[in-house]
Amino acid sequence: MLDNEKNDALEAEGKYKTAVEAASDYIENFDILETITNVGNDEVFTPRKTCEMILDSLPEEVWHNPKYKWLNPATKNGVFEREIALRLDEGLKEIIPNTEERRKHILQNMIYAIGLTRFTANVARRTVYYCSQANRKCDGLKAKDGHYVNGYAIGNGTWFNDGEGNIKTPNTNHTFVNKKGKLMPEFCSGDARKGYSCSFCEIRGNSLYNDPNQRENYAYEFIHIDKDKLLEHLQDRFFGGNRNMKFDIIIGNPPYQLRINESGKGLEAIPIYDKFVEQAISLKPRYLSMIIPSRWFTGGVGLDKFRNTMLNDNHIKILCDFADSKSCFPGVDINGGVCFFLRDASYNGLCDFTNVTNGIRNKEFRKLNEFNIFIRWNAALSILEKVLKFDEKKLSCKGGCSPQTPYGFLSNFEGRKEKQNDDDCLLLNSKGWSYVKRSDVKKSQDTINCFKPMISKLTCEHAGTPDKNGQYRVLSRMEILKPGEICSQSYLTICPQKDEQLAKNVYKYLKTKFVRFLIQLTLTGMNMSIDNFKFVPWSDFTKEWSDEQLYKKYNLTSDEINFIESMIKEMK
Repeated sequence: MLDNEKNDALEAEGKYKTAVEAASDYIENFDILETITNVGNDEVFTPRKTCEMILDSLPEEVWHNPKYKWLNPATKNGVFEREIALRLDEGLKEIIPNTEERRKHILQNMIYAIGLTRFTANVARRTVYYCSQANRKCDGLKAKDGHYVNGYAIGNGTWFNDGEGNIKTPNTNHTFVNKKGKLMPEFCSGDARKGYSCSFCEIRGNSLYNDPNQRENYAYEFIHIDKDKLLEHLQDRFFGGNRNMKFDIIIGNPPYQLRINESGKGLEAIPIYDKFVEQAISLKPRYLSMIIPSRWFTGGVGLDKFRNTMLNDNHIKILCDFADSKSCFPGVDINGGVCFFLRDASYNGLCDFTNVTNGIRNKEFRKLNEFNIFIRWNAALSILEKVLKFDEKKLSCKGGCSPQTPYGFLSNFEGRKEKQNDDDCLLLNSKGWSYVKRSDVKKSQDTINCFKPMISKLTCEHAGTPDKNGQYRVLSRMEILKPGEICSQSYLTICPQKDEQLAKNVYKYLKTKFVRFLIQLTLTGMNMSIDNFKFVPWSDFTKEWSDEQLYKKYNLTSDEINFIESMIKEMK
């Protein structure tokens, strides 16, 4: 056999060994929690690796302090409590040498949690206490192979006096009120419930969450208590009413949203993760860390106040952003990605910010409030500063990008199939073209006879993640509406023009990588609005603009140009 020929037998043996080793490693590291299916994008179970990454951000001292009280206000599978317990078990060995005494102290006096639902509370207790009943003792019944038939809790059920232990089943309900603040009557039903909504989470009185036939009501306990009463509520729940007790560390992965409109029309869901963060901050813990969607970076529906609070909070010591949510939650697409943060009450300074895109980590110490939204790409800051120095009018001004429903027609509106009057308008919606009376157009009537560059309000990257090359197209459907043509809520119009050539120049301007880059900086979701054009300059449209001309105008360096070129794909 020649030296450069393969030895098939040895190669096969190598492959066999590799396969056996891989299987052995899987068995050795198998984690039953990884097999639990997510409830949905609103309640995403935390993988162990993601949990460990978040715990790694905490200072080393937390693992050696036996007096700290830990709280997960939104436990699902118990992974946070389990991994915290394992680290404390190692970190407290010198302080509490006796193994059973140490572990008993950790579970009895340090780790506390509230289940999101009855189901998740049971799962978490099963994970941490080995049994869904914290006080369940061994009944002695054995099978023929010697194993006990029925499960029992850690410490043979003697470490806790009740079945819940320190992992509580939620005990709150929604509080439904009308616009005048009047409580919904106890026997209110049907359409009469529509006029009421929960004063805490805002779901409607006729919501499926309020269906008495289902086991769970999703009135998450941590956010269904008044902020000024929350501490006392938790002291009653966990510490027998001791008013001197508080939590030092709050950590977890709260639910992200609640569906508020089962009809499929209008706003479908509202964010609630911000409410968990705000409630946690009100308890004044030493450390707070949660993993949440990154959509708060740019604000939007229900998040503007929260965004401003976060951007101006100098106690946020660490912020780690993942443009692709699958980096933290395999198989789960969360629009705009996810992030986790560490808030240290004793810290006051720059934030240690890291962005992870396509596995590449970019880290920098930054102020979070440099702009009125948060820019997730560190390399983009210098570019944006140069653009803003020109102090030009932006496309977010009046006459630039249109508001949603440019002409007053919702996405699902369908006009007539045939033209009836000479001045009828052609309406474009997501299903195609139809005719409407000009007199029925209630908005933007002054632009009907203009040439209107138009874009879909849905971004090309619906999940907010780039393609396999790490690039974004940003804009999806684009065309120029002619005079007499209008569009529904599915689209936005940009700088309507009386002159067709000017409209073509606007259209070409929007297609430049430079403009799409500035739009991308503001995106953390699938829908675009006028706010996403806040950085785009209103240029002189009597001329055609190319990327090369724009790079030169704003004095971009070769590194800055390369960053834009690497991030934004060509539009043919």
